[in-house]
Amino acid sequence: MILPKFLIGDNTDFPDDIFIIHTEYPQVVINLVNDEVEWLEEVQADSDAELANEVNELIELASQFYDREMERYDAE
Repeated sequence: MILPKFLIGDNTDFPDDIFIIHTEYPQVVINLVNDEVEWLEEVQADSDAELANEVNELIELASQFYDREMERYDAE
């Protein structure tokens, strides 16, 4: 089975949070409300700066994915 790169996660215990699950390496759960990242696997990075750049890029891509999905829901 091929999974999409991003999935939206919902949980009634956290009604105000917006979770995006990144299914490719590095697998993470991103809370778009506060940009918290929960790593689901160990990440290999040469430096803290490289890791920070990767996290920022993932958050940006997750935000773009979420915005696109919400536009599609609104269009229906």
